[in-house]
Amino acid sequence: MLKRITLLRDRVADWNGYPFTVPAIHKLKDLNFRSRICFFVGENGTGKSTLLEALAVHYGFGREGGTRNFQNDTTESNHSIDPLVKALRLSFDNRTGMGFFLRAESFFNTVSYMDALDKETGFGPPISASYGGQSLHNRSHGETFLTVLDHKFQRNGLFLLDEPEAALSAQRQLGFLVLLHDVLEKYKDAQFIISSHSPVILAYPEAQIFSFDNGSIHEIKYDEVAAFQIVRRFLNNRESFLDELLQETPPLFKNKNE
Repeated sequence: MLKRITLLRDRVADWNGYPFTVPAIHKLKDLNFRSRICFFVGENGTGKSTLLEALAVHYGFGREGGTRNFQNDTTESNHSIDPLVKALRLSFDNRTGMGFFLRAESFFNTVSYMDALDKETGFGPPISASYGGQSLHNRSHGETFLTVLDHKFQRNGLFLLDEPEAALSAQRQLGFLVLLHDVLEKYKDAQFIISSHSPVILAYPEAQIFSFDNGSIHEIKYDEVAAFQIVRRFLNNRESFLDELLQETPPLFKNKNE
């Protein structure tokens, strides 16, 4: 289990360069984990995905997703986090070396790379054999995601997921919670660190939640998560919420003849 992330501040060459210009990353010292399921939350641009991707690269996962044995790297922007990667220290009480990194933003590229490798001649089994025997492109986005979960998450290891709700309906997000529970119950050295905006996924019992809002990384409770508070307010009083939100017609929808 990953117990601690430490930013070795003496290894940072340029505090004025990205990603150290992101306030939460700039102030990072240590993050201590006590749970096998942890969430990173915060508004877009607060650094939660940046830190998650740096963890993945430091651990040896492919920059665009996959395992430590699968390296796909198609864009130069993926290397913008390298200064952070070099300055991190990860402390484990038991490091299996196994796991998976799922990055929703680049997963299409990863699947395409798998298909390209399978078309090359070789002596080993095709990669698709590890995902049900057919290309993941032959499934919907949500089905692809669940297929990966079914075939790659049933083991011990460190599992890093960046905004998995992007591929899942509300009903399938509930199914995702069941899968998390089954894996954590069955595999005692399985650990999940997940960046998410979903109040459904974030509700997993006894999860540790780190917020990146307000310029620092700090632990919060579920009912303090901004996404949960907004959805709760909306559902509890939808009409007044919308009246307040839409009290003035946005310019985009105004009659052009006015």
